[in-house]
Amino acid sequence: MQQTARHLGYVTLVVDDYDRAIAYFTGVLDFDLVEDTPLGPDKRWVLVAPAGSDGARLLLAKAANEAQAGRIGDQTGGRVAFFLHTTDFERDFALFTARGVCFLEAPRQESYGTVAVFEDIFGNRWDLLELKR
Repeated sequence: MQQTARHLGYVTLVVDDYDRAIAYFTGVLDFDLVEDTPLGPDKRWVLVAPAGSDGARLLLAKAANEAQAGRIGDQTGGRVAFFLHTTDFERDFALFTARGVCFLEAPRQESYGTVAVFEDIFGNRWDLLELKR
């Protein structure tokens, strides 16, 4: 019997502007622009992912109405929404700090690894996380 495989492909992140979001994720967080395909006058299919990653991608989705715009930066009610894993926490923390990333706390050691919470330019909370090996 053949097994089927599943994986998480995309996670939507509601943004206010495609180009601003692309600039932030590629220029500040070192993500790759995986795809940017026009779908009409005001809609694009924009995928970004951490450089070199073969995991899930972020689908940057421009808010299309007031209800969606009201969710920008608060898609999870103030909880951490995204977890950016790294194999070199110190390097990435220093790089992101130098690029103006807003960390909400100092790095801390937890039983699972080193972590610090930051906010993206839209107000979403992220964990920068280096897991213990």
